[in-house]
Amino acid sequence: MTPPDPESLRLLVLVADLGSIGAAAVELRVSQPSASKRLSSLERGLGLELVERSRQGCTLTPAGVIVADWARQVLAQVDGLMNGVRALRAQHEPRLRVSASMTVAEYLAPAWISRLRRALPETHLELDVTNSQAVAEAVRHGHADLGFIETPLAPEGVSIRHVARDRMVVVVPPEHPWARLRRPLTPAELAATPLIVREEGSGTRETLYRALAEVGADPVAPLLELHSTTAVRNSVVAGAGPAVLSTLAVGTDLAEQRVTEVGVTGLDLRRPLHAVWRSGLRLTGPAAALLAIAMRTPD
Repeated sequence: MTPPDPESLRLLVLVADLGSIGAAAVELRVSQPSASKRLSSLERGLGLELVERSRQGCTLTPAGVIVADWARQVLAQVDGLMNGVRALRAQHEPRLRVSASMTVAEYLAPAWISRLRRALPETHLELDVTNSQAVAEAVRHGHADLGFIETPLAPEGVSIRHVARDRMVVVVPPEHPWARLRRPLTPAELAATPLIVREEGSGTRETLYRALAEVGADPVAPLLELHSTTAVRNSVVAGAGPAVLSTLAVGTDLAEQRVTEVGVTGLDLRRPLHAVWRSGLRLTGPAAALLAIAMRTPD
């Protein structure tokens, strides 16, 4: 007597449930001749006739019914074993939880993650895309191993490392009156104009408002407040109004003249991009590798 393999037992159970070798073969994604051959091998190995074949289909013999019931118990144990093995493997696989602000996540992180995957293909990576304030909170409370933010000032309770430098620009639709200006805007003119902005907590918004505050300009209420960089960019392209966005987000639009850059005098819209992690911890493994990749980003 030859011990049966799990797939042959699974085939027998499907024949019992579906009443057809052909239907069971379809379920297992094998050909009907292959399924019939496997059933015959199972019968020979056990020394029992398990299936009665007819033109109307097939039914299990009394012995086949008993063996199919035993097979269900065996398969349940096999499935439990494999689920347990998968859980054990997941515990030992390298895991990296990353939280990144919108601009970083949309325009820089994909290339970083691609390089990390090539270097450490076994790493299971989770990326949460949110605003800079939420990134800092996730890192502080241990919900993310590594974060990337755009805010000009370092948040409390985290270790921080400079990664790259970004520049923000005022952009308008080509038909906007500012697109025809022969001089740069003043900070006061920019502050007095309702803009399309990101939500509170966004590094893009904080950089703009801090730069205006440093020159004594108080911004008016926004024209629109949106929760993603892409939504702000799309609104400008659609003609809704002006915005201040990273050159990472609008570089292609500027080159293809879908939007127009408007100069501003006396306003520093450069900003650092930082990596952050929980204060007091030393980065190791995939987190340290991703930080090293990010730090090679040209300014």
